[in-house]
Amino acid sequence: MAAVGLALPMAGDNSHFPPTPGDFWQPLFAIPGTPYFFTRPMALMAIATVILMVWLWVTARRAAVVPGKGQWMTEQVYNFARNGIARDMIGSQHFKPFVPFLFALFTFILLNNLFGIIPPFQNPTMARIGFPIALTAIVYVVYHWVGLRKAGGVGKYLGGMLPSGLPGWIKPFILFLELITFFITRPLTLALRLFGNMFAGHMLLVVFIVGGWYMFKTFEPGLMAVAIPAWIMGVALTVFEGLIQFLQAYVFTLLAASYIGGALADEH
Repeated sequence: MAAVGLALPMAGDNSHFPPTPGDFWQPLFAIPGTPYFFTRPMALMAIATVILMVWLWVTARRAAVVPGKGQWMTEQVYNFARNGIARDMIGSQHFKPFVPFLFALFTFILLNNLFGIIPPFQNPTMARIGFPIALTAIVYVVYHWVGLRKAGGVGKYLGGMLPSGLPGWIKPFILFLELITFFITRPLTLALRLFGNMFAGHMLLVVFIVGGWYMFKTFEPGLMAVAIPAWIMGVALTVFEGLIQFLQAYVFTLLAASYIGGALADEH
């Protein structure tokens, strides 16, 4: 954790164990003339943006029929987002316009998630609820805009949420449930799923790694002996967390594509 503090200063010297949600509040400096702060997660978000821009520019600036290693790697990630997410969830007829959006969404979330286990960052950006909310808002606008444009109006769009063949008396109840699903449940669960997994995973890593250090520096033989398995568990959880970080980026993008595909379907 010392490496983290050297790369990007922590909130102060009042760190403690066990960790609390307040440990995620890490302001770097106040924005002059405003009550707002530039925080460490904001810095990580900016770094992730620069890394992705440089990665795409370097690997794609000299694209060739026979790709080099960098171009090949970029193409594999792109094909995964294109074929494994966009085409599978939206359909072969309508998926192409949404591939750049879904590719950008997947790579952006994945890199910010992986920051949780990559020194010297060691803090998943998506563990701050504001960032998943912002990404969810973008997805929310996209799939509703797609649905409205395909339906040709608000009334037809809302009417398309009702399955055909329903009795008239039950339609208001089904429409009410569909409105809750489309406008509340979907965005709420999309944001909270990503935030909750990144937050909980990072807290677990802090508990085992920093907790092991707290026990080790007591210089009591019993506690020092417990610190070793705590660190081993921390290493194992780091590997597991890397898998979870990939899966959460994949699930978020997959659901975004699913919502877009549902908005383009004849009945949704």
